[in-house]
Amino acid sequence: MEMADAEYDQAVCLGDLVGYGPDPNAVIEGVRQAAQVIIRGNHDKACAGITDAHDFNPYARLATLWTREQLNPESLSFLLHLPSGPVALNGFQLAHGSPGDEDEYLFGRESALPALRNLSLQVAFFGHTHLQGGFLLTFKGGFARVRGFEAEDGRALVLPLEDGTRYLLNPGSVGQPRDGDWRAAFAMLDEEQRQVEYYRVSYDVAKTQRKMQDAGLPEPLIRRLSYGR
Repeated sequence: MEMADAEYDQAVCLGDLVGYGPDPNAVIEGVRQAAQVIIRGNHDKACAGITDAHDFNPYARLATLWTREQLNPESLSFLLHLPSGPVALNGFQLAHGSPGDEDEYLFGRESALPALRNLSLQVAFFGHTHLQGGFLLTFKGGFARVRGFEAEDGRALVLPLEDGTRYLLNPGSVGQPRDGDWRAAFAMLDEEQRQVEYYRVSYDVAKTQRKMQDAGLPEPLIRRLSYGR
């Protein structure tokens, strides 16, 4: 499936428009035109100067400082005014880190279980980890069970949304996957069929890497695009 072939009613973005890539202004403009709902991520905050990136690794800090210098006034203003999550939309939630904390990483049972128990709606979409997949919580005989899942390589994973189950779902990262699959990741919610479909699509990684090299961005950030790490 190519992204251009996807049919959808509206697009949403869970944050981190900028911070690593070589075209921050173009990305911001493109997302502004494509997405009806956009919330901020931690890299958006750092690149806009809302936070100081002190907790970033050295390469991410260098990329943040470079991005700050590239932002035009319109892009900077846009980042400064992005809302924080969670945002409710059509009966589900949108968050960057977690519904309870926009900067929280949801990596496993320890963090996902409390977040699932505290959901105010059945389904919440989150980002931040760059890992396509998520967690679900069912109640059977009083026992809470959390299960993580990931899309299988080369084909879409279809996840039915069932009554009596809560979901924390990560559509993955378009520009910086970290799950070993370099392709751009996204997900589609089919409200009529009550299911979520996970997708991966190829893009010209080498072209992006050349732009990063020309910009003088850190070499480890350039190499990692080839491996999805």
